[in-house]
Amino acid sequence: MALAKGLHLVALVFLLAYSSNAQLFPNFYGARCPNLQSIVRSVMSQTVAQDPSMGASILRLFFHDCFVNGCDASVLLDDTATFQGEKNAGPNANSLRGFQVIDAIKSRVEAACGGVVSCADILALAARDGVNLLGGPSWTVLLGRRDSRTASFSAANSNLPSPSSSFNTLVSVFASKGLGIRDLTALSGAHTVGQARCTNFRSHIYNDPNVNPSFSGARRNMCPQSGGDGNLAPLDFQSPNRFDNGYFQNIMNRAGLLHSDQELFNNTPADAFVRVYSRNSAIFAADFVTAILKMGNISPLTGTNGEIRVNCRKTN
Repeated sequence: MALAKGLHLVALVFLLAYSSNAQLFPNFYGARCPNLQSIVRSVMSQTVAQDPSMGASILRLFFHDCFVNGCDASVLLDDTATFQGEKNAGPNANSLRGFQVIDAIKSRVEAACGGVVSCADILALAARDGVNLLGGPSWTVLLGRRDSRTASFSAANSNLPSPSSSFNTLVSVFASKGLGIRDLTALSGAHTVGQARCTNFRSHIYNDPNVNPSFSGARRNMCPQSGGDGNLAPLDFQSPNRFDNGYFQNIMNRAGLLHSDQELFNNTPADAFVRVYSRNSAIFAADFVTAILKMGNISPLTGTNGEIRVNCRKTN
């Protein structure tokens, strides 16, 4: 847990700044649901022990929630006969997973303190625990988000960066959420865990000039030029289930799996951050904590806005 050492202090530095703007604070459920965090941790511990890749999936779920109209659990809503949610939007369909893990946590939380804790806050806590259980940092999660009563299929299609995004597109998308190049680079380090589908990196390994030939050759063995769209490859081939700084070492060696990964080390302003993170895992971890606290503060619903869903998949 070297990455975690000393990072609670880093997280605390930012608590007041973010909580004052968003009305979020760490002990929001202290009186009404005192066992909340231990419940989330217990389910996530069991989940990651059985399937380490699920830690990455829950983190990605949190990212895809926050980048579409804020951290409001809209991504968790199922489609209905009269409502099209975000799950089947282009960036999410056949890609996002972990919904059943959030359901399991929510069920146990409801049994302990019904109608109190939002799905949005459960997702934020689960993402933190997933990172930490894979060897990454921990941080104090700001709480008090409420759940959206709606979702946006169109916003999910337009607000999320794609695996083929250019550096300038990535910068623009992150800037629209109040996140700078340092945040972009640090949050992209989440790709030190998890997997990607062949369809999302095929063009990069066959067509891009800035790919290490031995790396592209190995990836082509399991991702043919046609077919095999759903074949999976680790985003970080060195340590796919360990939250470390291997991702940055990879892209410095032109071994980023996605085009968007390699764009962070392609003669851009992000190059300097990549170099630092590749050498110093503690700096990466600290910057990741800073950035994910900022991300978790994107347009949350608070106060009397939204609702506290009983079932994360549907509105009350």
